[in-house]
Amino acid sequence: MQSFLSALQKNTCFAFLILLLLPGVAAASSATQAEKIVKEQCTVCHRVTGEAKSRFELKAPDLMWAGVKFKRPWLVSFLTGNQENIYQKNYRWDESTQPAKHLALSKENAEAVADYIKKNLVDSRVKQDAIDLTHFTELHAAFGRQLFIEHSCTGCHQIMDNGKKMGGPQSTSMFNSGERLNKDWILRFNSNPPDFVPHSGEFVADVSELGLHYVTGFLATEGDESFKFYEPWKSEHFQKADANRGSVIYKEYCAQCHGSKGEGDGPAASGLEPKPAVHAKMAMDQMPLDYLYNVVYYGGKAVGKSHYMPYWGLTIGEQGVADVISYMRTTFKGGEEVAAASGGKAAPSGDCPQARKTKSAPSKFLKMPNPLKASAENIKAGESLFLKEAKPLACAQCHGKVGNGKGPMGGGLTPSPRNFTCVATMTELEDGQLFWIIKNGSSGTGMLAYQGLKDDDIWKLVLYIRELAK
Repeated sequence: MQSFLSALQKNTCFAFLILLLLPGVAAASSATQAEKIVKEQCTVCHRVTGEAKSRFELKAPDLMWAGVKFKRPWLVSFLTGNQENIYQKNYRWDESTQPAKHLALSKENAEAVADYIKKNLVDSRVKQDAIDLTHFTELHAAFGRQLFIEHSCTGCHQIMDNGKKMGGPQSTSMFNSGERLNKDWILRFNSNPPDFVPHSGEFVADVSELGLHYVTGFLATEGDESFKFYEPWKSEHFQKADANRGSVIYKEYCAQCHGSKGEGDGPAASGLEPKPAVHAKMAMDQMPLDYLYNVVYYGGKAVGKSHYMPYWGLTIGEQGVADVISYMRTTFKGGEEVAAASGGKAAPSGDCPQARKTKSAPSKFLKMPNPLKASAENIKAGESLFLKEAKPLACAQCHGKVGNGKGPMGGGLTPSPRNFTCVATMTELEDGQLFWIIKNGSSGTGMLAYQGLKDDDIWKLVLYIRELAK
C-alpha cells in the first residue's frame, strides 16, 4: 500500500478533483466516510487548506474553495467519471502536456463527497449572490464573449466557435463553464485571478465593472441550457410605454440625425456615411421588438450596424427606450410600397441591376465554393433563416420576403438593400463574396454583420438566396 501511494505522489495529478479509491472505502456513502475520502485520499494530490500558492508548487488544483466553485450536479457527474477532461493538457503542463485520466467514484460515494465539499470547503471571499443575472440578456452574453476574446482569455482557455474549438488549450476549457461553475465564484475569480493561483500565468484584464459583469455572465451561462435569458422588451416598461413621452425623446435625441419627421435629414446627417436611416419609410410596427430594443439601447455597433448610432440606454433609461420605440412604432409605418404590399397588391420590384461600391472580399473568400449541397433540406433551412431566424435581424426585414430589397426596413436605407431576384446582379456575385458580406457586413450600407451565425448557416443562406434569382 505504501509503495502504491509513493508511486502516486511521483505522478502529475490531473483535473480539478482526482479522488483515489482504496480498499475499505469503496462503498463509503456516509458523511464520515466522505470526510475520510477527502482528507486522506484527495490530499494525496490536492490541498484542502492553506493559502493560495503558485501552480508550480502544487500537484493538482487547490480544493479549499471547491464548495463555492462547482455546481453540485456537475461535481457528482465529474466524480463518477461522466465529464470530459476540463484540462486539454495536464494541470502541471511544465511536467507533462498529456492529459491523465482520473479514477471514478460510485454515484453514492460521489454524492456524499460532493455534499461534504459543498458544506466544508468554502471561501469567505466569495459572497453569495454577489452578481445578479436576473436581467442578463442574450446580447449581454455576446458582449461578454467578445470581451473574453478581445482581452486574450482565449490565449489559454478554449471556447466553442462554429462547432469547433477556438483558442489555446493551456488551461481549463470553457465549453460548459455555466454548467460547471457558480456565478459568484466566477465573479470573485475574474476580479483578480492571482488571488487564487498567484505567479502562475493568470491574467488580470483591464475591464470596467460593466465589462466584468458581461464576462462573468457569459462564463456563468455558457453551456447551461437551463438558464433563461432576460427579455427586456417583455418587461413592465413596455407594458406602460407611452408614445407621447416617446415623441419628446425622439425630438430631443433622435431628430438630430434622423430628422424631426424621420426623413433622415437631421442637422448631423450631412457629415455621416452611411446616412441615418429614414424612419418615415420604414414599417416600424412590423419590425421585431427585440431588434428595436437592442439597437436603441445598445447602439448600432451592438447589432452589426454603423457605430454612428449611439447607445442611448444609459441616457434615457429603460422606460425611455420603451417610450421612444412606442412612438416610432405608432408613427412610422412605411411608405407607399409597404402599404401596397400589406394590402395584398403585388410586391414592388427592386432596382435591377443595382450599382454598388461594395468592398470585395479577400481573395481566399472569393475562391471559396459553397461546401454544402443545394439539397431541399439545406435550402429550406436557409429560407427559415432568411425569413425568421437569423440574428440580430431576419434578412427579410430589409430584403423583403421575396428577396427584392423591399422589406419593412428597406425603404429607409441608403443605398437600398440588395435585390436578390435580379439575375443581372446575382450572376456577378461569387458565393464567397456573399458569405463574406453576410459574415462581416458591408461598410457604407445598412447591411448588418452576422458574426454570431454559424458558418454552415451562412452557407445555407447563400443557397437560398441563389434560389431567389431563379
